[in-house]
Amino acid sequence: MSDIEPITAAGGVLFKDESEATPPQIVLIYRRGVWDLPKGKIEEGESIEECAVREVAEEIGLSELPNIVGGLQQTYHEYEQDGTCYGKTTYWFVMQYEDWCDEHLKPQAEEGIEQVQWAFVNEAIGKVGYANLEEVLTTFASWISSAE
Repeated sequence: MSDIEPITAAGGVLFKDESEATPPQIVLIYRRGVWDLPKGKIEEGESIEECAVREVAEEIGLSELPNIVGGLQQTYHEYEQDGTCYGKTTYWFVMQYEDWCDEHLKPQAEEGIEQVQWAFVNEAIGKVGYANLEEVLTTFASWISSAE
């Protein structure tokens, strides 16, 4: 396979910080037997930031878009699907959501998402199913420590 089809995606580490005494919790999704972070492919005419907030909101069932409060990093991985090799670059952002009081998170079933769950960052680092997501969460943990 010499030809690699490029894909651009974006996603976020959505967190809530309920108390300064405890570490923040982040949202994880469960899809295809693996704990993951919400993300998705960019649509035509959409900025990377617009893609990130739209995908996070869609995949976890938010009624409004979350807010980007910082940038994290990019990840890259390759995979094969239906005989085509794809090279996916994903842009990651730190996000918050204003009003959790009335929100009930709902997995986006049509995207194969079975569960949405809150997890403390250290727990999430050991739970996600991909090494590049461990890096994203480690970067987030450093980001949140420097923001406090």
